[in-house]
Amino acid sequence: MPETSGPTGRTPETDVIDFRAAEQLLAARDPRGAVKLLDGVIGAHPENTAARLLRARAFFAAAQLRPAELEFTIVLEREPDNAFAHFALARTYERRGCPDQARRHFRLAAALDPNPEYLQQARFDS
Repeated sequence: MPETSGPTGRTPETDVIDFRAAEQLLAARDPRGAVKLLDGVIGAHPENTAARLLRARAFFAAAQLRPAELEFTIVLEREPDNAFAHFALARTYERRGCPDQARRHFRLAAALDPNPEYLQQARFDS
């Protein structure tokens, strides 16, 4: 009998399968389906930053901006040097109409990674 990771009956293999399926759903433009799969993964592994980042992206794609903001913030608490998470959080703030917070995170993203898109959005010249 497979080893379970808790009272839900989930196995480590199930979590990996759900994570990969959520990636595919997000790529296929089904962010709500991705969130549903990731809820189980994060329930079993709340410390998993990759799953939280993927769920944040799915929330953003589903225009659920407050949950996206929360997840990106949790990722950044754990990985303050994650340039992509700063950039995505900035996009979230931008969509919520919070330009000052967005600018701060765009600039942090660009400072951490000189990706041309990050640099363009940072607007260091203004």
